[in-house]
Formats: sequence, structure tokens, C-alpha cells
Amino acid sequence: MAKEKDQFVNQIADIETDFPRWYTDVVIKTKLVDYGPVKGTMVIRPYGYAIWENIQHELDKRFKATGHQNAYFPLLIPYSFMTREAEHVEGFAPEVAVVTVGGGETLAEPLVIRPTSETVFGEMYSKWLQSYRDLPILINQWANVVRWEKTTRPFLRTSEFLWQEGHTAHATEEEAMEETMKMLGVYKEFAETCLAIPVFTGRKTEKEKFAGAVATFGMEAMMHDGKSLQAGTSHYLGQNFAKAFNIQFLDKDGTHKYAYTSSWGVSTRLIGALIMSHGDARGLILPPVVAPVQAILVPIAAKKEGVLDAVAALKSKLVAAGIRAESDLTDNSPGWKFNEWEMKGVPLRIELGPRDIEAGKMVLVRRDTHEKVEAPLENAAETVQKLLAEIQSDLLETAKKRKEARVVTAESVEELLKGVEGGNFVKAGWCGCRECEDKIKEQTAASARVIVEDEHAEKCACCGRPAKHVVLFARAY
Repeated sequence: MAKEKDQFVNQIADIETDFPRWYTDVVIKTKLVDYGPVKGTMVIRPYGYAIWENIQHELDKRFKATGHQNAYFPLLIPYSFMTREAEHVEGFAPEVAVVTVGGGETLAEPLVIRPTSETVFGEMYSKWLQSYRDLPILINQWANVVRWEKTTRPFLRTSEFLWQEGHTAHATEEEAMEETMKMLGVYKEFAETCLAIPVFTGRKTEKEKFAGAVATFGMEAMMHDGKSLQAGTSHYLGQNFAKAFNIQFLDKDGTHKYAYTSSWGVSTRLIGALIMSHGDARGLILPPVVAPVQAILVPIAAKKEGVLDAVAALKSKLVAAGIRAESDLTDNSPGWKFNEWEMKGVPLRIELGPRDIEAGKMVLVRRDTHEKVEAPLENAAETVQKLLAEIQSDLLETAKKRKEARVVTAESVEELLKGVEGGNFVKAGWCGCRECEDKIKEQTAASARVIVEDEHAEKCACCGRPAKHVVLFARAY
């Protein structure tokens, strides 16, 4: 058994010495994705897409509970739309893919393949919005987007990816800002409750904000190697897009006013966050809430009479209780199956053999801790549900401890560099000057992730002048 496990683990790089290679090995060998035929694209395979479906399910019910509706908007956007908001076109120009020929003929106007949808939402909202009675407009769409990335990695950064984007319109600045912060809170609660990933949230600097936004608020997650992954953003757009697309309404006082808008989104990058947050030397560790398979049943001595019948009966009970359970009935050895499903990150393995059946028990093995326990077959569903809940909770607590242990403070660029090189997030004072922000990134390869609220520093870590903010710096994906 030990030899078999060693051989299996050798299929993936060592997580501590070659984390980037470990990541690539894991996403390919667990069949989450494969590389698409066009450079920079990915094919999300059924196991990976099942994770995305579970993420969608959990987020979608949260969106609808906060009053949002789903719709779908076109993939192709007139190029002229992108140019109406100056910052927006400048920010996205390097990543935009443009269609110039359709039906064998040169198009009168080039079309942009959707990199984000503020412009097309803006165009439609300008048609649909007439009166204050039509507000707020709260719409979300699940879609794909294309951004022509130069350096790609599955889930983290690809030329095409899946996401959701919410776009809302409001009568007042206060309402739009409330929406922006509410959805940031929804993302944070989802990340912690469903993904078991504790996150930092806060306002982005002007340099890091979304192109065309008044203010951007980000959700940053700490990965195994101490780098940050931007896991979601919520943007207060003010009236920038409303004025560019003439989104006006007749208010109660009889005057026409521009609406205030927001947008917010998360993407399949969240799957990358799951992998890099929880994975270990043996592969994936998936939180039960989003795991495609929550419990895998492995028969022991499957050819013995009654074993497969007992496995089928147990699986039926678990599935009837709402547990995503599967049984591995292949002719591979039990050891091979153990390793295969461990690498795939299934939260719980259930072993059932002739002796277990005779004793009226099952063997349960946790993926996160490898702890093995025996439990009665009676009330098996309740036992499994309770253990899955414990695994979900324990994964979050483990990630929280890592997050808390790997945040340090710095009062100079040298200290900041030492901090990020040690695999940490670093809090440091910042004067608010773009020049200092650029200099810090140039010298440390760390960028400003979010501004930390309710914390103060005496001086800027870069120039020594009085600090206006405390900023969380980290190297990022």
C-alpha cells in the first residue's frame, strides 16, 4: 500500500518546492481542465464544471435572495460602445478581441467580443429606464468573456473564462454605493461559508481600480504560497456610464436625472482559489459544499458475496439524504482507488468490506486530515452529514489560522520586501502617491491589494512622509 501511494504521489510535483508545477499537474491529472486548441484557452472537463455548477448554485440563490434577476446579453458589442467611456476603453484596449469580418464580408463597424458588459448593459438600460418607478434595476448574467491574455494558466488567467456579472442602476449615489458594498459582503460570506476561504476585502487604489469606475472594492484570498488571488470585485461606477450611455430617468420632482450604477463579478478563477488554498502534497482538497462528489464508497473484497449489494444500499441512503455520493466499482485495486479519489479531493471516503458488513459498521476516512474512524451503518446518512459539516468548518479554521499567521507589518520598502519574500501579506503605511505605489511594486514585485480600513500608520513605507492609508501589499496571481 505504501509503495502504491508513493508511486501515485510522484505523478504531481512537490507542493513546497515547485508550487506552480504542482498546480498545473493537479488541474490536469484530476481532469478538471485540459488545454484548448487555441492558445490561452481551456476546456473545463465534467469534474471541473461540476464544481462551477455548485458555485453557481450557491451564488445564484444569494443573488436572488437580494432581489436580483438573471438575464442574458449579447456576446458581440459594437466597437463604438467601448469608446464612449474614456477610462474604460483605455483600460481594456490591450485585451480586446475584435471581429472585423462576418458572413465573408468586412463589417461596417468592428465588433468587440465581450470582455465585460458595462457598455451593452448601459445601452439597454438607457432604453428601459424611463421613470424613478423603474428603479432600481438589478440584473445579473452568467456568461463567458474573452480577454486576450499574454500569460495564461488554467482557471487563474485564460483568454476565455466563465463568470457572472451583476449590473445595477439606482436613483441615488447612496443606493448605488449600498449595492456595491452589499454585493462585496455577499461575496465574502460565500467565500467563507461555501469555499472555506477567509478573505480580505477593501477598497482598491486608483491604480488598481476597474477601468471606468469611481471606486473598486476587491476580495483578496491568500494562497498556499503566500501570494494573493483577486477572487472577486465590486465596482461603484457613479454616473460615468450613465452619462456615456444616457441612462436617465424622470424623478419625482419632474426633472430628468442620470442614474447611478454598479457592477460586480466573480469567475471560474474561484476554482483556482479552491485548489491553491486547500490543496496538499497529495492533490486537491475540496470543501464539501462545492465538491462534485462529497463521499466516495469503495468496496473492499468486492467479489465477496453481499459486498456490492451493501455498497449500493448505502449509496442509495446517502443520495436520498441529499449527499452527493458515488461508488467506485472499477476493477482497480482498493489502494489505487484510495489514491485516485484523494487526488481528486473528495472530502470523505467510505470503505465497506465483508467484516464491516458483518459488524454492521463502515470505515470513514477524511481527506483533509486522513483521520480514519469506524461508525455504525445504522443512521449512516446522519453520521456522514455531520462529518461533512465538520470538514467544511475545519477547512475554514485551518485557512483562517494560516491567514492570520502570515500577515506582517513593515515600515520600510526593505521590510516589505522581506515580508513578501517570506510568503506573507504585508501591511504598510502609504502616502497615497502613485509614485510610491509604483516604486514599491518595482522593488518588491508586490502590489497594493486593498486599503485596510480602521488602521493607521505614522509614515509611508516608501517615502517616509505622513501616511494617508494602511495598505495590504502582496505578490499576486
